[in-house]
Amino acid sequence: MRSTSEKPDKIRIAIGSDHGGFDLKQDVVDFLKAWRYKIKDFGTRSAERCDYPSIGYKVASGVAAGKFTRGILICKSGIGMCIVANKVRGIRAALLSNAESARLSREHNDANVAIFSGKSMTISKAKKILDVWLSTPFEGGRHLKRIKQISAIEKRIRDYRK
Repeated sequence: MRSTSEKPDKIRIAIGSDHGGFDLKQDVVDFLKAWRYKIKDFGTRSAERCDYPSIGYKVASGVAAGKFTRGILICKSGIGMCIVANKVRGIRAALLSNAESARLSREHNDANVAIFSGKSMTISKAKKILDVWLSTPFEGGRHLKRIKQISAIEKRIRDYRK
């Protein structure tokens, strides 16, 4: 694993999947534990059909509340989990398909939830992507201004709903 400013045993990761991402999730949990990350698995517990929104919400809300450093969500396409996670205030979830998207999601967007497609992602590719995603810091600078703009939009939406 590449070097990171945070030690793996200090990073808490929330992970979840639906049935379409179950097998990949199990493999991801195994290798993250081998890398000494602290993992909390929010399910699902089998490949039996289930609905993804509640699992995605649990992971995203745990990250948003600061209980977890990062989150990982997996469903068949990755799209549904990405939509759910990004509904939670403070979450910047990115559907990752390669190491470059992982690097940019962290450097430019400070992404705190990684999303994978259980159908099209292999475990070897997921390992490479997560290695980059977990070890890449947020660049700040001009990108911080944009993150603050996103937060302001979230606040306006919340205030509008009151």
